[in-house]
Amino acid sequence: MKKAIVTGGAGLVGSGLCAALIEAEWEVASFDLKPGHKGARSVICDVGDEASVTAAFAELGWETLDLLVNNAGIASPNRGPMAELSLAEWRRVTDSHLTGAFLMSRAAIPLLGEASSIVHMVSTRAFMSEPDTEAYAASKGALVALTHAMAISLGPKVRVNAVAPGWISDGEGLSAADHAQHPVGRVGRPDDIAGAVLYLAEAGFVTGQVLTVDGGMTRKMIYAE
Repeated sequence: MKKAIVTGGAGLVGSGLCAALIEAEWEVASFDLKPGHKGARSVICDVGDEASVTAAFAELGWETLDLLVNNAGIASPNRGPMAELSLAEWRRVTDSHLTGAFLMSRAAIPLLGEASSIVHMVSTRAFMSEPDTEAYAASKGALVALTHAMAISLGPKVRVNAVAPGWISDGEGLSAADHAQHPVGRVGRPDDIAGAVLYLAEAGFVTGQVLTVDGGMTRKMIYAE
């Protein structure tokens, strides 16, 4: 049975990833600050803390790994005006996304065998922004660069790719206008992201790439009314 680690496995997207991998008969471990998907092995871990990552891998005790999904990170992009953003808050956000992906990947590399894969969860916010999202956008943009850098360094043994989700929701509280913003006619679901990750986990001729999964929203021109 293939083995996968999903960071942020307790969240909306992470839980969906765990469920899809388990359904596809993977053995799954969720690394998160909270207990993860009930079908996955739950390992409490702060991915942005070096000691916590080391302890989590020791607790897990796996000798091999086929897939690492770096999905953890502070979810809310808006951290207030940049002129008022503290260095501590900047580091808290970037550590959760970028440093966490580095620490997890570094710890996973010795376990990854032939034809294994790392998938970084980036965001369409790596390519477009709203106000007051500098720390989040910078983290996700850096993950895009980390993706192709690692793909070159770790290939051909390990493939490294990224998924850039758009608006992903559990469907609660959405309006017709919310769905209509997307060329495909709806807001994204966690299973849309899970499908992309499963594809990249098996796509033997794909590495160093970013797969945007946003219902076409970043391709839609928007004009002021």
